[in-house]
This record gives sequence, structure tokens and C-alpha cells, in this order.
Amino acid sequence: MASLKHIFNELHYELTRKIAEGGMGVVYEAVQRGAGNFRKNVAVKLIREEYSTIPEFQKNFIGEARLVADLIHTNIVQTYHLGQVGGQYFMVMEFVRGVHLEQLMDRHRALKQQVPVDIAAFIISRVARGLAYAHLKCDIEGRHLNIVHRDIGPKNVLIAYEGDVKLTDFGIAKALDLMYNEEGKVIAGKDEYLSPEQASYAVTDARADLFPLGIVLTELLLGRNIFRSADRLESRRNILTMPIPKFSTLRPDIDPRLEAIIQKALQRDREKRYQTAAEMLTDLEVYLYSDRYGPTNEKLGVYLRELMDHHEPGAPLPLSRTPAPAS
Repeated sequence: MASLKHIFNELHYELTRKIAEGGMGVVYEAVQRGAGNFRKNVAVKLIREEYSTIPEFQKNFIGEARLVADLIHTNIVQTYHLGQVGGQYFMVMEFVRGVHLEQLMDRHRALKQQVPVDIAAFIISRVARGLAYAHLKCDIEGRHLNIVHRDIGPKNVLIAYEGDVKLTDFGIAKALDLMYNEEGKVIAGKDEYLSPEQASYAVTDARADLFPLGIVLTELLLGRNIFRSADRLESRRNILTMPIPKFSTLRPDIDPRLEAIIQKALQRDREKRYQTAAEMLTDLEVYLYSDRYGPTNEKLGVYLRELMDHHEPGAPLPLSRTPAPAS
């Protein structure tokens, strides 16, 4: 690690702490230095040395960097640079000071609280907004890239303490000229967050991201993933065959409008599911704002900061809903 820090220092990046670690790589918080005492917090994603020499992993990592380089959107974590040090590839990305959704849910469970319904719907609406942009992205020649994220899950949705919601980790995304996991032979994604197409080894399109987005919404609302099993194969079977419940029977403050959105997102037949992320976004925003002053980034930021500083189990969390002004 000492030599790694020294190498990055020479590249004007000071690695300050490890943020996350997976089987393929490590993510660090770092400070980028420049002229005139310039300093900027960034995240550095480093592929492990043993994988950097494997052509398939190189292609995936470089492919991810190429794919997200031009995805410039407030609801997607931005990538600034792809580099190589000592035979290891790394990406420099936007640093989001906040939490991912799994940490958000863990905090609510520790406090014996539920995520407020409108906060959950708002978070998912922002992810849908980022997906709508990614799904429609074209290259510089105007060719539609046909991006499918294929790994929608709580750990890949970040919330900054300012309230910005950002989708990250396009590492197994497929797109025009950038697909290395061959569908029909390999399942890309986590078993309890797959679309039925992924779980059945079928070829996916953008609609495959909307089923797991529905799963994440229900997990925020219920505090659990109804499809998850200790056995990975069983999780996939649940995705394909488990009866979809009426969620208002599991949480009474899910009203009929939100229930309808959830049920449409979780249609196993993709022809009956939301056809675009923009369509799902519209329904969520109509639900949130048609009859009241609904959540905003600022309100989510206040809620998150108070939530993460909160210490009294069982005490009420700050109200998430602001009443509409009297007419």
C-alpha cells in the first residue's frame, strides 16, 4: 500500500482511505492536487493487480470507463479519467460524500423506523431519471448506445448529504460495441435484483433495469427484499415464479397510486412493464407532486443528515412530507 500511495502521489492523487472493496477492485477516497494549492476530493477505483493482466477484465474495466465517460448527468456518478499505474488500471470518479441505500436501510432498521413512503418514491424517481438519460444516450456519431445497466441494487445508488441521488457502477453494463458478458450463457447482476429476462438467460434491453428498480423501491418501503433467499438459485426462482404480493397489505400507507406504479414495474412480461424509465419517472413524479408539495433534493439532504446523526431508537424521525399550503 505504501508503494501504491507513492505512485499515486507522483500522479498528484493522495489516497486517503479505502471506501469499498470487492472481488475485482478497490475504491479509495483521494485528494487530487494541482497548481496553486488546488485540491479536489475524488474517488479512485483500482482494478486488482492479479486481474489487470487478464484481457477480459481489462476489457470490462476499460469498457466501463469508455461507457460512462460521456454520461454527464446529475443522477449518475461522473467519471473523470482512466489511467494505468504499475500495470494496474484505475478510474478517477466523482466522490459522493454520503451513503448508499443499503446503509440508509440499515440505519432505519437500527432505529426501528421505516423509510417514509414519499422519500422512498423520490429516491427511486431520481434513479429513474438517471436511467432515462443513460438509456437514451447516443455516441458522438449519433448512434444509440443501447445502454443497459444490469446491476441496479441498493449499493449502486448513492445519496449525498446534500440530497443528490446518484447511480453508479456500470461495470457489467452492456452497450453497443461494449458487451463482454455474453447473454444466454452468463447471468450478469445480483440474483435477488435480476429482471426475469436476466434470471432466465434471455437477451435484455433497457426494460430489464426497471424490474430491479421496482425491487429496490419495495425494499426501501418494506425494509427487505421479498425475492431474496439464502440460496442463490432460489432467489432467481423467486424472481421468475413467486406471486407478487399487494404491497399495501404489507405496509398500509402505500396508497393505490403507488401500488399501481410498483405493480407495473414488477410485471414479469416486459411488454406489460414500464417501457421506458422516463415513463416510470413521470408516474412517480405525478404521484409525488400532483396534490402536494413533495420531496426535493434539499428535503432529502436534511432528512439524511438528521437520520445519520440520530441516536434515539424508537424516537420519530423528521417529517418527510411538507403539507401543501392552504388555498
